[in-house]
Amino acid sequence: MPSPLSRRHFLAAGAASCALPAVAQEERNAETWVVPPEQQPYTLYLQDAYPPGTIMVVPDAFALYYMIDSQFALRFTVGIARGGLYEAGYFTLGAKKEWPSWTPTPEMIARDPDHYAKYANGMPGGPGNPLGARALYLFDEARGDTFLRIHGTFEPWTIGTAVSNGCVRLANQHIMLLYDRAQLGAQIILFPRSA
Repeated sequence: MPSPLSRRHFLAAGAASCALPAVAQEERNAETWVVPPEQQPYTLYLQDAYPPGTIMVVPDAFALYYMIDSQFALRFTVGIARGGLYEAGYFTLGAKKEWPSWTPTPEMIARDPDHYAKYANGMPGGPGNPLGARALYLFDEARGDTFLRIHGTFEPWTIGTAVSNGCVRLANQHIMLLYDRAQLGAQIILFPRSA
C-alpha cells in the first residue's frame, strides 16, 4: 500500500489543472464540445513507484493516473463527486462495460426524487446515459460491487469539477482510452480529499 505522503507528488503534478477557464453556457453541446488542451491526457514521471496497471484518483487535483510502468503514468483530468459524496479507499476493477446501462442508487433517488425516480428501473446505454461510452466498476472485499464507477460523460464540460453523485468521470474519448488499457483485477486507489 502506498504511504499517505505519496499524495504530494500527485498534487504538485496536477496543480495546473485546477485553474481551468470558465466556459460560456452556449458552448455546452456534447456534439461540438472540444476538450481544452490543458485537459488532454499526458504522460509523466512519478517519484514513487506503483505496479503497472494501477489506477489512482487524486481528487484535489481532479486527476486520474493510470500506471504505464512502475513510475510513468498517463494522467487524465476528471470530474469527481460533489460535496460529501466522494468515497476514498482501495478498490479492485471488478467489471468493465461498453455503453453501460445505468440505474440510480436508492440514495440518489432519496436525495433528488424529482430528477432520479423516473429512472428507478434503469436506463439503457447510449447517448444521454450518465455513464457515457464506457464504465469501470469498482469492487471491494466487504461489499462486492460498491456502485462506484469510473465512467464517461456526455457533459465533457463538467470535467475538472466536483459534480457527480459519487463517481469519477472522464470525457468519453478519454474513458475509451483508459477502458482499453485497464485490466480486470487492477488495483484502484481513490485518495482522500484534503478538506
